[in-house]
Amino acid sequence: MATYYLAVDIGASSGRHILGHLENGKMVLEEVYRFENGMVKKDGELCWEYDRLFHEIINGLKKCKELGKIPVSMGVDTWGVDFVLLDDRDQVIGNTVGYRDHRTDGMDEKVYETISLEDLYARTGIQKAIFNTIYQLMAIKQRHPEQLEKAQTLLHVPDYFHFLLTGEKTCEYTEATTGQLVNPKTKEWDYELIDMLGYPRRIFQKLIMPGTGIGHLSEAVKAEIGFDLEVVAPATHDTGSAVLAVPANDDDFIYISSGTWSLMGIERAEADCSPRSCELNLTNEGGYAGRFRYLKNIMGLWMIQSVRHEFKDAYSFAQICDMAEEVKDFPSRVDANAECFLSPDNMTEAVRDYCRRTGQQVPETLGEIATVIYTSLAECYARTARELEEMAGRTFSRIHIVGGGSNAVYLNELTAKATKKEIHAGPGEATAIGNITAQMLKAEEFKSIEEARTMIHESFDIKIYRA
Repeated sequence: MATYYLAVDIGASSGRHILGHLENGKMVLEEVYRFENGMVKKDGELCWEYDRLFHEIINGLKKCKELGKIPVSMGVDTWGVDFVLLDDRDQVIGNTVGYRDHRTDGMDEKVYETISLEDLYARTGIQKAIFNTIYQLMAIKQRHPEQLEKAQTLLHVPDYFHFLLTGEKTCEYTEATTGQLVNPKTKEWDYELIDMLGYPRRIFQKLIMPGTGIGHLSEAVKAEIGFDLEVVAPATHDTGSAVLAVPANDDDFIYISSGTWSLMGIERAEADCSPRSCELNLTNEGGYAGRFRYLKNIMGLWMIQSVRHEFKDAYSFAQICDMAEEVKDFPSRVDANAECFLSPDNMTEAVRDYCRRTGQQVPETLGEIATVIYTSLAECYARTARELEEMAGRTFSRIHIVGGGSNAVYLNELTAKATKKEIHAGPGEATAIGNITAQMLKAEEFKSIEEARTMIHESFDIKIYRA
């Protein structure tokens, strides 16, 4: 009988329950449940539906029981920065506002009244992003100070789901670092910074490292699903899990975790909080085993996903790639990291408007819009590769693209051409693989990260693209 481990991987548009086990020296995955996700408007704010998402987590666990494939452990990973505040009865305070909401507009300047951007970067090593937890908390402090006064606990999204499963309150390190309130040297909350900003110390839980056992299911959850298991914290930030699944053991590569966002970077043993790193807007997010994910957040396939929705989801991503390739000589480009693409009312019009404002040819067809986005992304990857090489003081021979975006053949070809590097694409389910790998490492299925990554390389198809 196989020993199963369960990854619950929740992204901005969907979530999946994926079982993993070892068989004949390889890791085998099986998706057993899938559900939709997305933000909804509530009281004029963009909010996540955490109650519904937790109901879906429970439904997926019931599906495991139905299939007779009961995992020995599970872990939840999600996006970063977002959180809930709980009162003294562990009830959620206020709306469950998401990172694309505009409540943080202007909150950077409020933070900089206390600490400058440069000093904040020197303390945390985290890039400026207006949706970071530090700015979301400032929005609450400015607009709903009574919520902070009532709050007893802050839990990031995966930590909240782990709490609902077990009753245990924890904050996992990789997720916490995305919020810009963690000291990269001590790998603990920067309480001096927290005090300076006027956030209550009491709400911040002790940080735990990925691979830590959180506890077993609560009596209520066990009764509902019909079995017990251990909840183990993976790298709960989805990129942290995806990077753990990069199928390489040398140091001659750059990675791109490609999905809604493109997270492009390298692994480092120490953070780089230098002024030049700040100037380039690179970030030092936490990784497995205390490593750092030294990377840049790039808008990624969010732009294509949004455009596809605006065309009524009438075409598959493969068809959109084909359309883009047919008009590959269309000349216009956009800055894939421009804030106008973070949360526009209409992405198609945002792309057209950017081209119009910058005096370029305006794309009209879906193919033209797609080729503008894909080519702009590839050129952004090339610029970022050069910046990473500058900061590392060396060159890298190849780029590993993991995650769903590794299946975008046209984008991979453009990336090889723009970067002049060999592209290794796959595995596509990197986040779930990394989540499961952290659980397997805790269970001593692997002796080391290196052994795990070797098996990942042997278990999944990796496609190579050259310029």
